[in-house]
Amino acid sequence: MSDTLLLPVLKILEDQDLDAIAFVPGANFRRLFNADFHLMERPLVVIIPRDAEPVAVVPNLELLSFRSIGFPGPVFDWRDEDGYQDAFAKAAQALPMLENAERFGLEAQRMRVFEHMALSEVFPAARFVDAHNALSQMRLMKTDKEIEQLRKAIKISEIAFEKTLSSVKVGQTETEIEAILLRNLFESGADGLAFDPIVAAADNSAKPHAHARADYRIKPGDSLLFDFGARWNGYNADITRTVFVERVSDRDRAFYETVLAANAAGKAATRAGQTADQVDDEVQKVLEASEFSAFRRHKTGHGLGLDVHEAPHIMRGNPARLEAGMVFTIEPGLYREGECGVRIEDDVLVTSGGCDCLTNLPTALRVVG
Repeated sequence: MSDTLLLPVLKILEDQDLDAIAFVPGANFRRLFNADFHLMERPLVVIIPRDAEPVAVVPNLELLSFRSIGFPGPVFDWRDEDGYQDAFAKAAQALPMLENAERFGLEAQRMRVFEHMALSEVFPAARFVDAHNALSQMRLMKTDKEIEQLRKAIKISEIAFEKTLSSVKVGQTETEIEAILLRNLFESGADGLAFDPIVAAADNSAKPHAHARADYRIKPGDSLLFDFGARWNGYNADITRTVFVERVSDRDRAFYETVLAANAAGKAATRAGQTADQVDDEVQKVLEASEFSAFRRHKTGHGLGLDVHEAPHIMRGNPARLEAGMVFTIEPGLYREGECGVRIEDDVLVTSGGCDCLTNLPTALRVVG
């Protein structure tokens, strides 16, 4: 591994006046070391200080795999029968300058309590701080290779979705349709799932994070919401489409067209130089001006990449300025409790003059079955 790969972390350490940052397996680890390790009951922690070489605490069963990444500092491994605390103690001895660290950064939305406790025991005088927001900047701008991988994950997802729609019939349960979608995702080339998909009909579609039901059979006139995504080479798609089964009422059509207009407004507002607040505001204004304003539930979107939800968060009150190379979702929705939910979600790439919609599925209202 070239030390230059650690430059993004060294810059964060300097900019945020941090003495060190501790990493566990996850998206930030993957971005730095181009390697995936399981986040499991055996702690694997990498500590990168500002003014010394990094150190790692690694379970012995992962040692051969970890050596393959070319880690540039000492590695302290441990075996199950011995426990991990002695390895943490040896790591701390290798980093005496951190004994009284005033700002020791942690991945606070990723690290578990027991890993924090292990660090606290060997650095008892250190002051640990949440470095999540600073670290999120490291993955904001997607490289050309990352965009290519996202496009691949999205394309796989779209092929699977179209195959699934062609199989939808009145009388199927949500779980039956979900099983078809899952099979199609893997047959179309996914090497994993971005998340457990959502397949929800009628009143269940009014729950933004619904679970498929085995005891409800879809009926003519039902809304049918799909929220799904393939993972490919670690990168995630996140797409939502809502269709109607056999027919659609005038009210549901107006409901759908309102969400579609909000989706279009979000894409039209997306360009380098805009803020996340401004994009969300344009979306929310469309929903608020409609007769369905009371059925709004959530912000416009979130960043997408190695994590399904990452920075930037597209919501009112977020002054973060968009830059070319950012990728996020635009996913307005309306939800009539006990009746119907509609969400339309696209994945977009910010460009200097606007946005490139990476999602190519049609957004116009569709009737299936």
